[in-house]
Amino acid sequence: MVAGRLAVTVLVTWTALVLLLLAPSLLPERWQYYVYSPASVGLWMLTVLVAPVVTCFVFWPWIRTGNR
Repeated sequence: MVAGRLAVTVLVTWTALVLLLLAPSLLPERWQYYVYSPASVGLWMLTVLVAPVVTCFVFWPWIRTGNR
């Protein structure tokens, strides 16, 4: 069951990151170059790798025991 909670934590983290990536598409088109610059997309890709580890570390008591 630990693996299931771990997978849910990672998938929720990735879903939140994808939604954060898509949210600026609602901004005016002239702002999108700055939001979607190569540097910001590179940082987002790095975050996709690092954020699940941090999230699992923070939620480890819940992942391990299942208690809320």
